[in-house]
Amino acid sequence: MKKSTSFFFSFLFLLLALMQCSPTPKAGQGEMLVSGKIEGLRKGTLYLQKFVDTLLTSIDSVSIDGLPQFAFTTPIESPELYYLSLTKDDGDSLKDRIPFFGEPGSITINTRLKTFETSAQIEGSENQNLYREYQSYIRKFNDQQLDFLQDYFEFQKEGMQKEVDSLQKMLDNLIRRKYLYAINFASNNADHEIAPFIALAEVYDANLSLLDTLATRMSPEIAASKYGKKLTAYLEKRRGATAQE
Repeated sequence: MKKSTSFFFSFLFLLLALMQCSPTPKAGQGEMLVSGKIEGLRKGTLYLQKFVDTLLTSIDSVSIDGLPQFAFTTPIESPELYYLSLTKDDGDSLKDRIPFFGEPGSITINTRLKTFETSAQIEGSENQNLYREYQSYIRKFNDQQLDFLQDYFEFQKEGMQKEVDSLQKMLDNLIRRKYLYAINFASNNADHEIAPFIALAEVYDANLSLLDTLATRMSPEIAASKYGKKLTAYLEKRRGATAQE
C-alpha cells in the first residue's frame, strides 16, 4: 500500500513538472501571438480588436474564468494598430482598452485589473516601442494644451481680452510645435510602419509638401505595408483635389 501511494505521488509530481515545462506557444509564419497575464482578473472576456475600414471590430475573444493568463493567435500581413479590450463580469458596463502596435511574431502584454490600460507592459514589437515613445511626448503637449484651454475659457468668462489674445497665440504656437514634432518623429522613423500611421492618424491635414517628403523617405517595404499604401492613396487623392482648385 505504501509503495502504491508513493508511486502515485511520484507520478503526479512528474506530470505536474511536465506540464510546467511544456513549450510556450509560438507564432507561425505570417502570424501574431498575443499572450500575457492580467493580475487580479478572475472572470471576464478579452477581445482582440482592430479597425476594419472605419469600424472597430473584434477578431477574436477569450473567456477568463479563474486563471488570469490569455493567448490569441491571428494572421497578420503587416504591422498595424490593435486593441486588447476587457469586459468585466462585475456589472461594469465600461470597457477597458489597451492600444498596441501589432506585428508578426510574439507579443506579450502584462497588466493589472484595476489599472488595465495605464499599467500595461508590452514587449515584442519594435513599432510599439516607437509608438510608446511618441505617445509620451504627445501626452505632454496635450496636458499643456488642456492647461491653456482652461485658462483661456476662464479669461474669456471674465472678459480679459488681452489675456485671451495672448493665450490664443500660445495655443497656436503649441499646436504648431505638436505638428512639427509628429512630422519629424515620423520622418526620423520612416523605416518603420509607425511613420505612415502617424501621418494618417495625427497630421493628415498637414502641408502637402511635408507629407510628400515623408512619403519619399519610406523604404519600399514600408511603402508596401498597410499604412504605407493608405498614405500613398491619400496623398494621390489630395493632389488630385488640389489640382482641381
